[in-house]
Amino acid sequence: MNTLAILAQIVIAASIIYVWVFRFDNIIIEFKQYELGVLVRSGVGAAKIILATLIVAGIWYPALVFIPSLLMGFLMLSAQYFHFKVKNPLHKYIPSFFLLLLCLFLAYVSERPF
Repeated sequence: MNTLAILAQIVIAASIIYVWVFRFDNIIIEFKQYELGVLVRSGVGAAKIILATLIVAGIWYPALVFIPSLLMGFLMLSAQYFHFKVKNPLHKYIPSFFLLLLCLFLAYVSERPF
């Protein structure tokens, strides 16, 4: 199970970095479509990059994984809501849904800090 968790951590972090750094032009378009402002977009982006960093750091410090994976899962659930709200086609829902499942998996298999 440890290997699957590490793979999930890497996939989540790589996906977030790819989308929020290298495909940021798409993020700008989507947030305009969702009618969310620049401040919200910047906050979500910063949160996702910080959480992705903590999730990767969890490879070496497993106690870091539980809370960031739940918070990232919440952001992915929020993405699902906004895709639904603007009636995006199904293929737009798939990446955030897949990452939501990975985050829930990580939270389930991680060491809980309490």
